[in-house]
Amino acid sequence: TALEDNELITAIEFPHVDKFAYAKFRNPASLYALVGVAVARRGSDVRVAVTGAGSDGVFRWKEAEAALAGNFSAGALDGLKVSAAGLNGDIHGSAEYRAHLIGVMAKRAVAAA
Repeated sequence: TALEDNELITAIEFPHVDKFAYAKFRNPASLYALVGVAVARRGSDVRVAVTGAGSDGVFRWKEAEAALAGNFSAGALDGLKVSAAGLNGDIHGSAEYRAHLIGVMAKRAVAAA
């Protein structure tokens, strides 16, 4: 939303969720998130957001959302894989490593929610 001159945002409201957690794998030197995964459930609606891994910033992992909508448990993610295509790769971790971490962090976030 674009603000007009002299406009000011005074409040932001988010709907209440039944379950939520965020898990991240930190780079040991800088402590920034190499990969982070947020999971939220509101009724039968589930969202899984991934940070730090994609070149376009945050993205949703829709396959995980579908799996968790039927069974909100870490086991529901067994066998799911994120493609490394389009993920960041650098001296801290390859795209393939980040793809693996997304699955691990997603399971940890679901378990913590």
